[in-house]
This record gives sequence, C-alpha cells and structure tokens, in this order.
Amino acid sequence: MTEHPTSHEGRQPLAARPQERARPRQQEAPPGAAATAAMPGSLPEPGAAMDAAAPVVDTQTVTRREGDRLRFVGAATRRIARGIDLDEIVLGLCRASVPTFSDAILVYLRDPLPVGDERPVNPFVLRLRRTDRLRLADEETDGGPEGERLRLSVTDPQSGLLPAADLCEIRAGGALAEVLRGVRPVFGDSAAARVALPELLGAGRAVPTGHRAILAPLRGRRRVIGAAVFLRGTERPAFEANDLLVAAQLATHTALGIDKAVLYGREAYIADELQRTMLPDSLPQPTGVRLASRYLPAAETARVGGDWYDAIPLPGSRVALVVGDVMGHSMTSAAIMGQLRTTAQTLAGLDLPPQEVLHHLDEQAQRLGSDRMATCLYAVYDPVAHRITIANAGHPPPVLLHLGGRAEVLRVPPGAPIGVGGVDFEAVELDAPAGATLLLYTDGLVESRIRDVWTGIEILRERLAATAQLTGPDHSPPLEALCDDVLDMLGPGDRDDDIALLAARFDGIAPSDVAYWFLEPEDAAPGRARRLARRALSRWGLDDLSDEVELLVSEVVTNAVRYAERPVTLRLLRTDILRCEVGDDSPQLPRQRRARETDEGGRGLFLVNRLARRWGATRLSTGKVVWFEMATP
Repeated sequence: MTEHPTSHEGRQPLAARPQERARPRQQEAPPGAAATAAMPGSLPEPGAAMDAAAPVVDTQTVTRREGDRLRFVGAATRRIARGIDLDEIVLGLCRASVPTFSDAILVYLRDPLPVGDERPVNPFVLRLRRTDRLRLADEETDGGPEGERLRLSVTDPQSGLLPAADLCEIRAGGALAEVLRGVRPVFGDSAAARVALPELLGAGRAVPTGHRAILAPLRGRRRVIGAAVFLRGTERPAFEANDLLVAAQLATHTALGIDKAVLYGREAYIADELQRTMLPDSLPQPTGVRLASRYLPAAETARVGGDWYDAIPLPGSRVALVVGDVMGHSMTSAAIMGQLRTTAQTLAGLDLPPQEVLHHLDEQAQRLGSDRMATCLYAVYDPVAHRITIANAGHPPPVLLHLGGRAEVLRVPPGAPIGVGGVDFEAVELDAPAGATLLLYTDGLVESRIRDVWTGIEILRERLAATAQLTGPDHSPPLEALCDDVLDMLGPGDRDDDIALLAARFDGIAPSDVAYWFLEPEDAAPGRARRLARRALSRWGLDDLSDEVELLVSEVVTNAVRYAERPVTLRLLRTDILRCEVGDDSPQLPRQRRARETDEGGRGLFLVNRLARRWGATRLSTGKVVWFEMATP
C-alpha cells in the first residue's frame, strides 16, 4: 500500500496511521463501522456495510483518532485565521486541507462578493477561485503504473486545462441551490450531491469513479458566499461521518474570514477614495512657479488623516500655497480637513489677505465644534514682485532653500492653532528670489517619538542644504527628486503621523516681461489700450499677435470702462504664454451671452472665448479682474 505524505503539522493524514495499517486485514473494520462504534448514534458513512458481526475498534484507537481530528481542526482554523486578504484566506484553507484532510480541493466564491448588508446582485454566480491538489513524487514522469498515481479531475492551473467550469450560475430551485441553502456539508455520493456536483463542476464533469467528495457550502454572516469541494483518491480511506463536522468547521471559519476580508477591503477602498478626493488630484501650473507635493499616511491601516496641502491660482498671476494639519488621523479628522480645505479655497477666491483667511478658518473651526483644532500655514507668492506673504496658525515654519545651497528656516510668527478663537493672526512679507525653493510640510515630517519638532526641523534644513550641494551653486535640485530625498530622511521609528509636503520653486517673472498701465474710465481708454498693447508686443517681438490681442484688449477694456468709477488697470505678462489682465472696481462679473442680430453689443466675450487660449474672471475685495491668455509663436 502506498504511504501518504505527512501533513503540514508533521502528522500523517487522518485515518492513515501505521498502527492501523499493521493490523491483520481480516480484523480491520470498514471506516463507516469504526465511526459508528466510536460515536454512538452517528450516521454511518454512505455505502458502509452495517455488519453486526464486524469487530469493534478498540477505545484507544478511537480516542487517538478523534484527538488527531481535533488537533487538525485547531491547526487548520488557526492557519485560515492568519490570512488578512481574500487570497491569503483561501490559500490557508487549501494548504490546511491538502494533503492532511483531502487529496484535492476546489474553492468557489460568489461573483461579485456581496459586502456587509448590501443586496447581492442577480443572478447568483459562483466563480472558481482556486484549486489545490496533492502531487506524488512520480507524477512528473511518464513511467509507473497508473494505479499509483493520483487521478483526480483537477489539473495544474498553469496548464491550458481547467479543473472545472470557471463560472457556475445557480439555478433557483435547482439541486445545487438546495444544497447551498441547507448550509451543512454533504457527502458526494448522497442523493442531493450526485445532482449538485455536476451542476457546480460544469457540463460533462463529475467526480471520477471511486473517488470520494464532500460538498461544503461557505456561509458568511448573512448569506452563502461560495462552496468548497474536498476530494479523496482511491488509495485513501473514505470520508467518515465525523469528517462532515471537520468540513463544516473549515467552511465556517473560511467564510467568516472572507466576510471580514471583504469588509476590510471595502473600508480600505472608502478610506483611499476619501483621502484622494480630499487632496488635489493634480497641482496647477501657475505662471512663475513650479510645484511638487507628497502625501504619506501614518500607516497602511490608517489611510486617512487630517493633513492637507493645496495650491490655488490667484488674480495677477499670484498663487496661494496652503498646508494644514487637523488633529488625529481618523475619518473624523479627514472630514474636518475637507471642510477646512474647502473653506480655504473659497476664501482664496475672494483674494483676502493671508491673515484674514486664517481668521475666517478659525471661525469655521469653532462652528464645527469646540474641540476642532488644526494648524495651518497660508502663503501668497507674487512672481512679478518676487515677494511672498505668509501667515501662520500654530504650524511648523517653512524652510527656504536658496539657489546657492543655503537652507533657511523662515522667521514667521507662530500664531495660535485654528479653533482656539479670539486670536489675531499676523502676516509677514519676505523676499522670494528666483531659483529659491520654499518647502511647506506638516509636523509628521519633523516630529516623532524619538525627536522633538525643532530637532527635526534642523535635520530637515541640513538635509536640504546637503541635497543642494550635489547640484552645485548655479542649479537648483529637481523638485520631484528633492521631495523624495526629504522623505528619505525618515527612519523606521519616524512614522507616527501622516505627512503632507508641498514644494514651490520660485522662477518669477522678470520686470522686462511685464507691462502695466492705468487707464482713466473714459471713452478714449480702449483706443489707448490698443496702442499700448501694440507697442509692448512689438518690443517683445510678438507682432504676429498684435491684431488679435488689440481686438481682445479693446473689447475687455470697453466692458470695464462701462461700469468702472476708478482707473482701470491693464497688465501684460510674457512667459511661455502671453497673459492680459484688466482690472476695475466693479464687483459684477461679466457673463458671456449670445447676441441677437439686432443687438449693438454683447459680442465682446464671444470674441474673447473664440480667439483666446483661455479666459476667466475673478472677483476681488476691491472689484474684479478679467484675463485671457494667448499662445506665443
């Protein structure tokens, strides 16, 4: 008789002990009789003869067999429970079952798997998720008698053959549906399973003659989510009645584990989606500044947090740079962060000074609750003036990396955190030289259990200076590589909090690329604006754009003069594009409309929309700015 390989727990397969095989064949009892003698009142194995004259297996053998069975169930359930995701749990079931309990296993799961209380979709479809089988040493060779090889209806998944149908649609009221509804495992040669198994395996597929099978439904907390088929070859003893209990235990633990894995996966998906929508999908590309960012959660199990960053284009080619940190890294923190970020974007659209933005954020945090605390740093960069205005609300100070490699921690008044209430915020205006890089970050980058925040800031400053030395005094380090290098300074014990990082490289706009005028709100203003624009374009070598730019400038200035009471501003900016900005003191934004043939006006914005690359209007605290952009040749 061929001896089976040992189990994964170091024991030989159940019901295959050497002591039992050493008994004289005429004294051995059939497996069904042994189970019956061991468990009074239990059902005999199907097909086992109820021979009253058969000898009774001694009590020690029965006790040892039941002990082995209990130890196997304990080890198998622990192995299944170690899995976290779906694949690990299914793999744990297969590895625990083969070869100790069965020679092969097929695992089917519902497709798609329902999550929690959601209603499963129709029709009820099972997909073959995984197969596993016992491989004998001589299986890879062509020699040897066929009787010594395992001949099951499963094949190598890497081959072109499938062990069974990949999909199985459960027919309402069918034999398979009845078995799954009954929840309890059944023997493969029972009346119900003989019809249900071909339906599960697919047309023309069945358990080979002489092989034994157990069909075990996988039931989660609320519904059946799949099925498992345990198979034994002809060389092994048949399944006993108590093996149904083993199969039930394996199926139950597997189904509950799959339920937890699916719920965990859904929660992780929701957390990822929440964090993704809370943070900008991509950074804008404002004139005169380049941006890069990074976000790291506190841990894989805490995907959401209260850290955020943002870059908001402002009128006059300026840009607002924001970084903030709400206390905690939970769903609540992320929700509060989303509300504060939305508030900051709205306030930035009003073009309020940085200190006023923080004041209104403080009021918003107090309306959200008395314990809604956050830190925030709000900065506005003007590429024309090469200046940056910064206001701080209890946030770590930014670091400015100069072109020569010197890293400077900016002296910004710390202020009180957002949510304290009754505190005034102060803004400072600093130089932002061309080629310098401003780094905004949250405290998770510089503070941890093993170092205080100021020690971390000093380490960050030294790291930035060392990185800049590698590129030389005349070149700034690439932004993306700089962000990666900054995050590399984190050690194994430094990830106590989530991290938001925003880097801004100041390119600025040279004074020679800026033309700025004041126009009195009078009828002659559009003509003067055309002449000024033509001269500026000629000076810049953009005469090819003169006709279109003159037309658009005339239309926008005409509309501004109509409603303005104070002088109108006209500014042209030349970078990789040509940008024109017209400002007035009227807060009413222009609206494009389709003029009728009899109308004398209403066609100005239609022309701007057709000829300009982009255009828009922004309301200011002192009026509005209408702008358009033209592609340069």
